Amino acid sequence: PYYGVVGLVVASVVGCGWLVSLGLSFVSLVLFMVYLGGMLVVFVYSVSLAADPFPETWGDWRVMGYGVGFI
Repeated sequence: PYYGVVGLVVASVVGCGWLVSLGLSFVSLVLFMVYLGGMLVVFVYSVSLAADPFPETWGDWRVMGYGVGFI
């Protein structure tokens, strides 16, 4: 997830730099803020899932109980 986010941020910066070179600085700023916010949410979510030391799997009884609705 770390390298993926770095790649997305670099691509976003390059794209916004291209828009600035075309004279669309406000559009570039808005797009950068929106994309950066969306990427930050996805990054935090994926890192929190990857950093879980004891992940629950489909075979775990608690997960099966949540899926069926007993717990």
